[in-house]
Amino acid sequence: MIGRREREGPLMRNNAQSLRKSRVLTAVAIGILIGCILAFLFPNGFIVSHSRHLPVKGSKTQEISAECESSDRVNMLKSEFVAVSDNNAELKKQVRELTERLRLAEQGKDQAQKQFLALGKQVKAGPFGTVKGFRTNPTVVPDESVNPRLAKILEKIAINREIIVALANSNVKEMLEVWFTNIKRVGIPNYIVVALDDEISKYCELNQVPFYKRDPDEGIDTIGKSGGNHAVSGLKFLILREFLQLGYSVLLSDVDIVYLQNPFNHLYRDSDVESMSDGHDNMTTYGFNDVFDEPAMGWSRYAHTMRIWVYNSGFFYIRPTIPSIELLDRVATRLSKENAWDQAVFNEELFYPSHPGYEGLHAARRTMDIYLFMNSKVLFKTVRYDANLSKLKPVIIHVNYHPDKLPRMKAIVEYYVNGKQEALKPFPNGSSW
Repeated sequence: MIGRREREGPLMRNNAQSLRKSRVLTAVAIGILIGCILAFLFPNGFIVSHSRHLPVKGSKTQEISAECESSDRVNMLKSEFVAVSDNNAELKKQVRELTERLRLAEQGKDQAQKQFLALGKQVKAGPFGTVKGFRTNPTVVPDESVNPRLAKILEKIAINREIIVALANSNVKEMLEVWFTNIKRVGIPNYIVVALDDEISKYCELNQVPFYKRDPDEGIDTIGKSGGNHAVSGLKFLILREFLQLGYSVLLSDVDIVYLQNPFNHLYRDSDVESMSDGHDNMTTYGFNDVFDEPAMGWSRYAHTMRIWVYNSGFFYIRPTIPSIELLDRVATRLSKENAWDQAVFNEELFYPSHPGYEGLHAARRTMDIYLFMNSKVLFKTVRYDANLSKLKPVIIHVNYHPDKLPRMKAIVEYYVNGKQEALKPFPNGSSW
């Protein structure tokens, strides 16, 4: 065994030495190959020295050259900075323009939905019976530049940005006195009279009634000073627009109304327009299914229709929203071009649905309680004969169904304020003509 190991030892050592030499040669060859490749790819080496660009101390020419080069570099950087600043200014201008366009666009179609989606996160529909849609449109941003003088007046009078507004000229002076006397008696501070002539301005000032006299306007002045009830009633839609643009909710009131309670304590404020009705009972006021019969149709002779008596355009609460302002614009525009009754136009624009060739108004509506916000037909035809209903105290009574307005207004005050039970008896249910 020993002899075999001695014989194999020199042979194995020779083989090991040969293997190491071959490995060394292979490594050297690989190194040379990698060096050639790197030399080809990076002729200037991995680290580029900038020392050759730097001036040598004591060399005046190189120092001047460096200073010139530095100055040119600074000038170039300044030019680039100015260019970037100009671009920035242009971009800011474009952003402002786009923002303004977006704002105007949002005031158009689908205004409420866009604002709601922007302000609140989208949600999934809940379980059956729990889903309730978004009803209240957002108010507009107040714009005092529309009428700075009116804005200052309203700032002093309005409460919670709400105010009662009535239009009056000297033709309704006596009814106006009953109107504001009862407002004062109830204790309503936030009301104002839009005086349409100088006589009413002086009369309001004499009786310490808040008033606002518009700046001269030839067209409006002519209607306001000499117009009858219907003409003045049509004018109010144009005037109310400024109140809404200033960001105030308006309770529009004709002067043939007797106030018995503060109406602001009985509003819901969940709609664009909240109006009293010309209906005389629950069906006509809140709507009913009216069946139209056409025998010639045979099997399909009965057609179901939905009916509601019109809103009264002489007493309604309107919030400062885009649909509300659009309503005023639509009504005012039509009244300027058509020989139409303002109340009919008011209701058509509120209720007509979109159809081919016409886009309906997307406004939320609420009908006021008929026994709190009462018209004179309800009072003189029904309530005064009903023992239970006659005990109720309405918020307001609008003498809209009768032409003898002033004596009926005074009788209403006697009945509800002074407790004279016989005050309403002399008057017929309807009018004598």
